[in-house]
Amino acid sequence: MRDNRFIAVHRGGPLTKDHHHQLIRWARECSEHVLSLIDENIDQRLINALYVAKEWGKEKVTVGEARNASVSAHAVARESSNPIIVAVARSIGHAVATAHMADHSLGAALYALKAVKNAGKSVDAERKWQNEQLPSEIMELVLTAMSKKEKGLKI
Repeated sequence: MRDNRFIAVHRGGPLTKDHHHQLIRWARECSEHVLSLIDENIDQRLINALYVAKEWGKEKVTVGEARNASVSAHAVARESSNPIIVAVARSIGHAVATAHMADHSLGAALYALKAVKNAGKSVDAERKWQNEQLPSEIMELVLTAMSKKEKGLKI
């Protein structure tokens, strides 16, 4: 069931445009932070998706463009058998999909944690870093929603 707190004001929910932009910026930062875990050539579709997420935050691309970039990032995940690449690609796919549905920002952070776990690194340190990047205006929203979602990914 969808968390109504992530529904944008223009769709009848409480999420302001500014908070939506903060969510996509945070989600993108979470994904970018784990991109270096990929130790081979990074698929250009992932780089493009991060670029589109950044540009959506500046209102320079459409939600449709962001959705297409998300589909491309998820395609990278489906095409890979490397669990680190799969998790990073899913993180990026969710980050850019935040333009379409703000609660995808949570998926970006959670898949970043999964990438860290798959790489044998500290999930707790990554979670701490993610939380430190959260703007204070959206911190409570994100942290309360994350605690519910994290159980589903078994991180």
